[in-house]
Amino acid sequence: MGSLPARKEIPDQYKWRLEDIYAADELWERDFQQVQKMASEVESYRGKLGQSAITLLGVLQAEERLQELIEKLYVYARMRRDEENSNPVYQALTDRADSLNTSVEAALSFIVPEILAIPTDVLKRFRQEEQALARYHFVLDEILRFAPHTLSAAEEQIIAQAGDVIQAPSNIFKMINNADLTFPSIRDEEGKEVEVTHGRYLQLMECGDRRVRQEAFSALYSSYRKLKNTLAATISNSVKKDVFYTRVRKYPTAMEAALFSDNIPPAVYENLIATVRGNLDTMYRYVALRKKLLGLAELHMYDLYTPMVKDVSWEIPYEEAVALVRKGLAPLGPSYGEIMASGLASGWVDVYENKAKTSGAYSWGPYGVHPYVLMNYQDNLNSVFTLAHELGHAMHTYYSYREQPYVYAHYKIFTAEVASTVNESLLMAYLLNIETDRNKKLYLLNHYLEEFRGTVFRQTMFAEFEKVIHEKVEAGIALTPALLSEIYRQLNVDYYGPGIVIDKDIDLEWARIPHFYSAYYVYKYATGFSAATSISQQILREGEAAVNRYLNFLKMGGSDYPLDLLRTAGVDMTTPQPVQDGLNLFARLLEQMETLTA
Repeated sequence: MGSLPARKEIPDQYKWRLEDIYAADELWERDFQQVQKMASEVESYRGKLGQSAITLLGVLQAEERLQELIEKLYVYARMRRDEENSNPVYQALTDRADSLNTSVEAALSFIVPEILAIPTDVLKRFRQEEQALARYHFVLDEILRFAPHTLSAAEEQIIAQAGDVIQAPSNIFKMINNADLTFPSIRDEEGKEVEVTHGRYLQLMECGDRRVRQEAFSALYSSYRKLKNTLAATISNSVKKDVFYTRVRKYPTAMEAALFSDNIPPAVYENLIATVRGNLDTMYRYVALRKKLLGLAELHMYDLYTPMVKDVSWEIPYEEAVALVRKGLAPLGPSYGEIMASGLASGWVDVYENKAKTSGAYSWGPYGVHPYVLMNYQDNLNSVFTLAHELGHAMHTYYSYREQPYVYAHYKIFTAEVASTVNESLLMAYLLNIETDRNKKLYLLNHYLEEFRGTVFRQTMFAEFEKVIHEKVEAGIALTPALLSEIYRQLNVDYYGPGIVIDKDIDLEWARIPHFYSAYYVYKYATGFSAATSISQQILREGEAAVNRYLNFLKMGGSDYPLDLLRTAGVDMTTPQPVQDGLNLFARLLEQMETLTA
C-alpha cells in the first residue's frame, strides 16, 4: 500500500469532472456575486407577501432561483475541498460559501413568518386565484405544518445569522478528522510498513493476519484517545446545539424535533430499537458462528470485519467492479442501466483515495447538472458494494432532478437509503446466483450478514446512543469523555452479547463517527435497509410491475412525505413488520451459513 498519492498523481479517468458544475473558478465567482445581488432583491418583498397572490408567487419563485444557485456554489466549493482538504483555495471558497449561505438564509428568513401571518381564508383565496401557485402547494402545506415551531421574522433572522456559529462543532470535527488527525504506521502481513488511514482502516481490519488487525485497531484508537477531551467537547456542543433548537422551536424532545421534518412519528424510531433488541439472540448466534469459523479461543472487536471463510482471496479491481454492478442491477431495466453506464463513463465518480481527500463515500451534486459519487475505492468486495450503494443514491438524484422542479427535487434521507440499499440487495442476489465456488458463496453470505450487522444492528445501536446522549443533555447532565465511553461500552455489551471481548479501545468509537453530528440521522440506514429488502424482493419476484413502481418512487423525489412515498413502493414503515422481515431474512441467511459450515 505505501504512502498515499498526491491528488495530481491520480489519473484523470478516475477523477470526477467538477468542471460540469463550473468550468473555472472565475465562473463560480461570478455566480457568487449574482447570489449577493439576488439576495438583496428578495428584500423588496419584505412586508408585502399578504398583498396579493402575484406577490406571493413572486417571492416563492425568487426564493427557488436563489436556493438553486447557492446550492450550486456550495456543492462545488465543498466537493473541490473534499478532493484535498489541505488545499487553502477551496478551504477559502467553502468558508465563503458557508458564510454566503448563512446570509442568504437570513435574507429569506422573513418569508415563512410572513406567509404564516396571512389569514387562512386569504391564503386559500390566493392559491385558488393564481394557477402558477399550484407548483408550491406542498411547500405551502409544509410551512403551515411547521407553524407551531416557527418564530417571528425577527427571531428567525437571528437564528439564521447564527448559522456559522451553530455549525462550529461539526466543522471543527471534520477538520480534525479529515485534515489534522494522523495515525501511526504498522507492519502489514508481509512485514511492510504502511500508514493507517481512514480509507485503509477497513481493509486492514479485513486482513486475515490477526496481528495486523489488532495493531491497526490499536493504532487508530490511540490517535483518538489523545484527543478524547477535544472530541468529547465537540460532540457535547453538537448535542447542546440540537437541544437549543428543540427548546427555541418548542418541540417536546430533540428526537421529535429531528423527526418532525420528515413527518415521522417517534414510534417508528422506538419500534426500530425495540424490534432489533427483541432479535439480539440472532446477533449472539452470529458472534458464536464467527468465533467458531475463525477458530479463536476469544473473539475480539477487531475480529468482527475479517471474513469468516478462510482461503478466499477476492481482489476486485475497479473496472471489474463496474462490470459486476452493471450486471447485478440489470433487473432494474435497460434504461436504468444505460443512464448509469453513461454516468460512470463521463466523470460522475471520484474513485481512489489521495492525500487529504475526505474519507468514506457519498453521492452529491447540484440541481441542473448531474449527480457525483465520492469513493475511496479499495480492490475488495466491500468497495464493490459501496459503489453500488452510492450509485443508488446517484440514480435516485438523477431521476428526481430530471422529473421534479427544484423545490421537490431533493428527497429525504429516510427514503434515500432505500435506493442505495435496493442496489446492494440486487447485486448480492446476482452474485449469490452466479457463484459456484462454495467458499466464495460462503464469503458472500458472510458479507450479506455483515451488511445486516453493520446497517441494521450497528446503526440501531448508534441510534440508541444518540437517543441516550440527547436525553442526558436534556436532563442537564454533562457529556464527559468518561460518560460517553461508559454509555457506548454498555451498548456494545448489550448488542454483541457475552460471546465477544469488548475491548477497551471500542469505548472511544463514538469519537470518530461523523454521523453523530447530524442528530437522529443513522436510524434511517436501518429503516431504509429494511424497506429496501422488501422492495428488492418484489423486483426479483414480480419483474416489470415492481420495477415500474420503484422507478416511479425514485422520480417522485421529495414531492410527498417519506412514509407516503414508501407506501407507493409497497412498504409501510409505520409498523414494526418491515424491520422484523429484514431480521427474519438475517436469521435465514445465518441458518444457511451455519448449515454449510456444520
